[in-house]
Amino acid sequence: MNDYRRYLDPNTIARLSNIELKARLVVEGFITGLHRSPYHGFSVEFAEHRQYRNGDEFRHIDWKVFGRTDKYYVKQFEEETNLRSMIAIDSSASMKFASGGNITKFEYAAYLAAALSYMLIKQRDAVGLSIYDTEIKHFIHPSSRQSHIHNILKTIDNVVPANQTGTAAALDSLAERIRRRGLVVLISDFFDDLKSIISALQHFRYKKHEVLVFQILDPREIDFKFGKNAIFKDMESGEEITTQPYQLQKAYAQTMQEFIYEIKKSCRNANIDYNLITTAEPFDKAMKEFIAKRNQMM
Repeated sequence: MNDYRRYLDPNTIARLSNIELKARLVVEGFITGLHRSPYHGFSVEFAEHRQYRNGDEFRHIDWKVFGRTDKYYVKQFEEETNLRSMIAIDSSASMKFASGGNITKFEYAAYLAAALSYMLIKQRDAVGLSIYDTEIKHFIHPSSRQSHIHNILKTIDNVVPANQTGTAAALDSLAERIRRRGLVVLISDFFDDLKSIISALQHFRYKKHEVLVFQILDPREIDFKFGKNAIFKDMESGEEITTQPYQLQKAYAQTMQEFIYEIKKSCRNANIDYNLITTAEPFDKAMKEFIAKRNQMM
């Protein structure tokens, strides 16, 4: 595996010492991968300047840069921002699940959110954070200040998934708390009542936000390949049941595919970008989808 690919692997990132290192290496691995691949159409710029636009004040032009490039660039100030994003993470108990060889869904969501936040701050974009289960547990207003990333990463790192899921109530509350239009990124397994999920997602669209959804699932939650005998425990209620998964596999897999399809179809009908990500997949899949959405909005 190429060195940069190692830092897009969920299990490799999970072994690193702290959340900021994890976020930075995922972003660096992603950027390196873009530069080394024939994949075109993405641009990620970590810069202190941006190109001159009509209406900018001449006093902000960096003449030294002009002398080197023969192009007009203006100095980018911390209060300037190109995009306002709110990243919302589901921290309900179902997100604690992990099958053998994989990290938990919440770990995957946390590392993805940390990497996206780190990248946004480096691009001088504003990013905020919301963490919820049955209600919003943590809320950080969007900001583009460099120091803001430490608050976001510390908050993510201190969360322990717990409680049942209350997607609709939590997301409806979040939609009312976001004052300015922007991009809302939702990271969840969406194990809740389907109608309530769709209603909550449509609330963001009613408020004129762009919405990007990442449904995070463990591979075994999709294919149900647990072997001959297994004990299943409800992560939220604690109830246990012993069964033979192979007898249920076909019916379960079909039901899960129908559930995923309904979420995907409903998102499409509401002009919401939907992505299914498993905890076994490298982070660059989700990162590419995010950058594609960001570039589409700019």
